[in-house]
Amino acid sequence: MKKTTYFLSAVCGLMLTGCSGFLEEYSQDTYYVQSYNDLDELLIGECYMQAENSVDVNSTSREPGYFIHFLGNEIEEQNSAYDGLTNEFDLKTAIFGYYTWQQRPGQNEDYTGFLAENESWTAVYKAINVANNIIASVKTVPNTTTDEKEGVLRVNGEAHFLRGLYYFWLVNLYGKPYNASTSNADPGVPIKTSEVVEDKKFQRNTVKEVYDQVLADLNEAHDCLTKTPKKNTIYRADSTAVNLLLSRVYLYMQNWQKAKEYADRVLSVRSTLTDINSMSPYGGFLSASSKETLFSMGGTHVTKNLSYKYQSFRVAHDFYNSYDDNDLRKSQWYWTRGDFVGVTKIAGADGKDPDESNYYGDAYGYYLSGKQEVSDRFLFRTAEAYLNKAEAEACLGDEAGARATLNQLREKRFKTGSDYEVKSSGKELMDAIREERAHELAFEGQRWFDLRRYMVCEKYPESKQIVHPYTYYVDRSSNVMTTTHVFTLKENDPAYTLPVPQEVVEFNTGMVQNERPWREYTVTDPNKK
Repeated sequence: MKKTTYFLSAVCGLMLTGCSGFLEEYSQDTYYVQSYNDLDELLIGECYMQAENSVDVNSTSREPGYFIHFLGNEIEEQNSAYDGLTNEFDLKTAIFGYYTWQQRPGQNEDYTGFLAENESWTAVYKAINVANNIIASVKTVPNTTTDEKEGVLRVNGEAHFLRGLYYFWLVNLYGKPYNASTSNADPGVPIKTSEVVEDKKFQRNTVKEVYDQVLADLNEAHDCLTKTPKKNTIYRADSTAVNLLLSRVYLYMQNWQKAKEYADRVLSVRSTLTDINSMSPYGGFLSASSKETLFSMGGTHVTKNLSYKYQSFRVAHDFYNSYDDNDLRKSQWYWTRGDFVGVTKIAGADGKDPDESNYYGDAYGYYLSGKQEVSDRFLFRTAEAYLNKAEAEACLGDEAGARATLNQLREKRFKTGSDYEVKSSGKELMDAIREERAHELAFEGQRWFDLRRYMVCEKYPESKQIVHPYTYYVDRSSNVMTTTHVFTLKENDPAYTLPVPQEVVEFNTGMVQNERPWREYTVTDPNKK
């Protein structure tokens, strides 16, 4: 007898894209899954986010969350003349609604219509769909030999890890920041953990319910993955990756003791840091072979989305200038020419000449379209454990411990002989920890989430006002600027939370939408200095 086991209700009910060909062909027949190896193949092919090794840079179709860097204060518009070059692809238009915090992020720049808003939602729920099927199916596969027992445990553990990670990602995009006093009522995202089709409209679970699900998944993943040998690759999750994610989750929940405990578990296994003093400029700090890389999946878009041309984006000057001149990350992780700043944090130079005007595009733009070793969003590194631990220690009142932990990291990032040590206390210490986190984890998909959680932090709450100008040109092939609209994300702005994609809300009758104001702007003349 055949049984429908794939998550069709979420695919249809949540307006997701259709299942992959593999799922369409096989997932309705439980007899197809004969061993944990079958589930392992499904896990690799459909549940892990795969790197896009042949990305078309002219395409606006991206991996989940490619827009996340544009929401905060890491990136700004580029409208200066660089050798007379104009940008030939339409990212600027595609990203408009996110970059300017529109009421609907699909808003086009001319206010005449909307682009699709559910690409990230769709891709992540599709992966959750696969995880649900794997978790349900491990109960039915052979589990008698040692290899089978270990295989089932590992596949089950990885599937729970990924499902927990995906729900954590979703709730931090579409739900309010975790606040213990309101999380029971704050809308999060819909939870679906069953593989069985349910013919119903979905509603949003609370933020607390989603976090509870994340912790349940990660605890199950930890239990499984500590009992099985790890795969010898950074592209498969192991117990160390689970511990780091648990540390991050508890940090967001302001459970400082647990955040520190799990950070210590990571550092007891992997504490080595790379000394940037021993690296050449643009040496490609982030790579699969780095001794700091714990886990990664998916591709890299940030380098392709910055361009040494008109009508494009660059690293925000205020952000770049916030690095101390003795901080080697400033020279190691960024390339400058004129007033352009690009990200060179991810390996990709490949022998190119940094003095050439096309260096950034050749070495870090088109080059990484075909070679992506680590992700700019789904990347776990040893350095984060130090940062999580330092923040937790400061919030627990152990300021001496926090300074010591923070300075262990800074010693490896600052020029030898410079004064790198943080000696502050109280709010100044917390400010130093937060700034260090921004500098160290830049363009790894964490900045926007950190800005959100600081707003509700019991220890020294803060919220930033961010300004994003958006300049219009005569047309897409022109370098002639016509007008600039200046948008402001205010402190504690409701737009720090994304709206649920309109396609999803319209299908699921009664689903609560996040309130976001219509985004006003001021007009300036970009040609006046």
